[in-house]
Amino acid sequence: MSERRKRLHQLLLVLINKQDYLELIDDDSNDLTKSFSKNEARDFSKLIERNCSILKKYHALVRTAVTLDALMDSENEENFKINK
Repeated sequence: MSERRKRLHQLLLVLINKQDYLELIDDDSNDLTKSFSKNEARDFSKLIERNCSILKKYHALVRTAVTLDALMDSENEENFKINK
């Protein structure tokens, strides 16, 4: 695994650990609908909205890790140029 990829994984793990609560997407539709009443469970658009919300949070964490990694690379390159 490349150094950059290892850094991204480490950053992402730190960001995940900072979350109070991180919902997980389950593959069992019964588990996905357990928080809804029987009438709401039939409305799968709510499930889709919930899953989209969870995915947006995951995407935000990944984008933040990538941005932080890029900033660290930028700082390291600038410091390298200054010290030469």
